[in-house]
Amino acid sequence: MLRRLRVLGLARPSSALSSSMVPSVVRTEEVDEKRDDDANAPIVRVRTVDELGRAYGTGRRKTASARVWVFEGTGKITVNTKSLVDYFPRNAHCDDIVAPFFVTDTAAQFDVWCTVKGGGVSGQAGAVRLGIARALQNFNPDLRPPLKKAGFLTRDRRRVERKKPGLVKARKAPQWVKR
Repeated sequence: MLRRLRVLGLARPSSALSSSMVPSVVRTEEVDEKRDDDANAPIVRVRTVDELGRAYGTGRRKTASARVWVFEGTGKITVNTKSLVDYFPRNAHCDDIVAPFFVTDTAAQFDVWCTVKGGGVSGQAGAVRLGIARALQNFNPDLRPPLKKAGFLTRDRRRVERKKPGLVKARKAPQWVKR
């Protein structure tokens, strides 16, 4: 097309060409070459700890958000200045929160201090679990494979579906009457 424009005298000099006039095939090949170089490089995970020896992780679930700090200790877990059992009275939530420690065989080796807000009890428990898993990964990158295999590093994207107009709830239709 550029050759045809030049023959007709409608094309600008090549120095005035914008990048949008360059064939897209050329640009995508350059980008693909760059991606191949980056894809072959192994991802090196580095231990991320602050000056106090704490690793930080953020967790979210539904509308709950948790900020978690993990550091070496005796296994004490503090949630919003309360102990784990006082803040989460249901055993299922407590088991859910300490699961990353049992998967990585690091139970009673770390203390956890976290703040969590928003959502309900179940969402907060899921947010704290994700935050603990991410903080453990930051503390020791060798713990990533068992955490990833157990699914503790994957954020649960599910949210409450919105109510639609004309329906009783998100999907429940009003009772249908034939006549």
